[in-house]
Amino acid sequence: MDFTSLAIFTAAYAIMVATPGPGIAALVARVLGRGTKGAPAFIAGYVIGDLCWFTGAALGLSAIAKTFATAFLVIKYIGAAYLLYLAYKMWATPVVVAARDEGEDATPRELFTASLTLTLGNPKPMAFFLALLPTVIDLEVLTPLAFAELAIIIAVVLAINQALYVILADRARRFVSDVRAMRIVNRICDGALVGAAAAVVR
Repeated sequence: MDFTSLAIFTAAYAIMVATPGPGIAALVARVLGRGTKGAPAFIAGYVIGDLCWFTGAALGLSAIAKTFATAFLVIKYIGAAYLLYLAYKMWATPVVVAARDEGEDATPRELFTASLTLTLGNPKPMAFFLALLPTVIDLEVLTPLAFAELAIIIAVVLAINQALYVILADRARRFVSDVRAMRIVNRICDGALVGAAAAVVR
C-alpha cells in the first residue's frame, strides 16, 4: 500500500481512538480507581477488539452485521454487563492509596475480557471500521501485505493512545494521598464505568 493511503488511514484512525468514548472512560476510571495494575491486559483487549472489527470489515462484515444484528446487540449488552461488574468490584473492594498494595482485584483475564467485549459492542469502532474505513481504504483490492500493514498501525496507534491515557490518569491518581479522598475518586470512577456501560447500550 502506498505511503499516502497509509498516512490517511493512520491520521483518521488516530483521531478516532483519541476521541473520548466508553472505552477511554472505562480505562481512565479503572486507573484512577485501582492504579496501573492490569492495564496491559485491559489495553490488549481493546487492541484485539479493534483488530477483530478491522478483520471483519476487510472480509465484508458490513453485510453480515446487518443480517445478524441481534448477535451484535447481545455482544453490546455483554460488554456493558462487564463494565457494571468492574464497577461493582471497585465499589466492594476496600479503598487503598497508590503507595500501598492494591489488594484483591480483577484478574488480567477478567480485564482483557471486559475491554474486548466492550470494544466489540462499542458503536465508535463499529462505525469506523464498518462504515468509515471503506471510504478511506479500498477494501476490495486489499492485499495480505496491506492488511498486515494496517493491522500493525492499528495495534501501535491504539496501544500508544491508551498508554498515554493510563500515564495521565495514574499521575492524577497519585495526587490523592489519603483513603477518604481515594474513596471519593473510587465513587466517581464507579459512576464513570456505569456511564460508559450506558453509552454502549444506548
